[in-house]
Amino acid sequence: MKSDVLKSEELSSLGKSRTQRGLFDAFLDAARLNGPNTEIVVDGDGRKLSYSDLRRASFALGLPLRRLSKDNDNIGILLPTGAGAAISFLAIHAAGRTPAMLNFTSGIRNLKDAVATGPIPIVLTAHKFVEIADMSDLISELSSVAKVVYLEDLQRELSIFSKLSAVFGPIFPFIFSPKPSPDDKAVVLFTSGTEGNPKGVVLSHSNVLANIEQIEQHVELEATDIFFNPLPTFHCYGLTAGTLWPIFSGRKVVLHPSPLQIKTIAQRIASTKSTILFATDTFLNQYMRSSADGGLASLRITVCGAEKVREETRKVAGEKFDMQVLEGYGVTECAPVLAANQPGDIHSGTIGKMLPGIEAWLEPVEGLEGAGKLWVRGPNIMKGYITSTNPGIGKPLVDGWYDTGDIVSINEDGHYVIRGRLKRFAKIGGEMVSLTVVENCASAVWPEFMHAAAILPDLRKGEQIVLVTDNPKAKRSELLRWAQAHGVPELSVPKKIISAQSIPILGTGKLDYKSITQLAQDSVIS
Repeated sequence: MKSDVLKSEELSSLGKSRTQRGLFDAFLDAARLNGPNTEIVVDGDGRKLSYSDLRRASFALGLPLRRLSKDNDNIGILLPTGAGAAISFLAIHAAGRTPAMLNFTSGIRNLKDAVATGPIPIVLTAHKFVEIADMSDLISELSSVAKVVYLEDLQRELSIFSKLSAVFGPIFPFIFSPKPSPDDKAVVLFTSGTEGNPKGVVLSHSNVLANIEQIEQHVELEATDIFFNPLPTFHCYGLTAGTLWPIFSGRKVVLHPSPLQIKTIAQRIASTKSTILFATDTFLNQYMRSSADGGLASLRITVCGAEKVREETRKVAGEKFDMQVLEGYGVTECAPVLAANQPGDIHSGTIGKMLPGIEAWLEPVEGLEGAGKLWVRGPNIMKGYITSTNPGIGKPLVDGWYDTGDIVSINEDGHYVIRGRLKRFAKIGGEMVSLTVVENCASAVWPEFMHAAAILPDLRKGEQIVLVTDNPKAKRSELLRWAQAHGVPELSVPKKIISAQSIPILGTGKLDYKSITQLAQDSVIS
């Protein structure tokens, strides 16, 4: 079936060996290697935690979590990015259970679906978070389908045995910590639901550790780099790359509870002298626009994922902030990173090359020349999906191959170019038109605004493209003139442009295409 498979470079033998252990063992190994007193996490309130702090807290909370749950249970984490989320993740592993990352921005319906799909009998959160986020009503509803446990209550009620575990666990980990198989499930995440209902994704210990090793070998950084991660840990990018990678590799990470606190983030980057930022194109643009002079001066690199990086973003980052923007590509099902540009080797408009150990295959698509639908296989690819129709049971992949659903081409240098999701190609009069091209054209004409394209039915041509923009003065004539001057087919210029006060965005930083399509549909009908 896949005779023309493209292979990336091999993952090193040392890297392969490091993937054959549990996540908690990998954390304990990192603590020993880098020194228990090394400060590794800076929390949102400025509190600094060492490996020793994380280790003690994980062992202490692991014991009560084990008593509250059953073998093989999933325990939900409903917390913002921060030390609490990192400790909860590690403590659940110390308890021999599996963390399930819950998206607190997705609404009660999706949360209940996730709890049922997992299944997730226990959800871990914090009184302080619930109060600040004003989520008491949501928690009350969630309590009807799962037992909600608060970190503060667990800490207050620690037994003498939990305290002894905190003391002796780091000394005798072979007694106090479980020894899972590398192929056992290590985390359950839920897809973003940009185009439909979220599904549960089961990643193994070796999946996550393989992706960390792949990133480490692909992107060469400096030993003194300090990471800044404001992305949510319920998104795989914010969990694996933004949180676990730095902790497991011995690089300090500054965690921030929300990517939406634009001015505060710029101030914290400056005060912590962070050098590596994790972001999306949308968030990076907001940080740069709101940054005071020198606010982002310490940054060398911003790693952008989840959406395409616009050329205007790269230009502003380089000229105003002397910062490199590395565009990467990944999906939750792949733990998540598959490809990325590299420092000093940035090819604008591409996602760089595949990470070590990845096999790729481009399935031909009718109506598209020089591109195909991307399939991938490698050590970081998920164990399988769980769905509401078969709760708790992962549906494995056929021969380990995962269909990304993305249309991809490869340039002469071997760098991959994302042309858009297959679902985001409209068929107009027999021609395939990419919504990504439509959005890129709009960004080129009106770079200071946000734009999103949606597909709606068309009685005459089958489908039509509608552009939704927050530019109140957007005119089709301007878009058409630019397209004609740059050789873009007129089919890529939407007949209808709708102005909105804001473009819907998910908590992950991705555009919410489900809501955008509904917005376009409502506007066209009205």
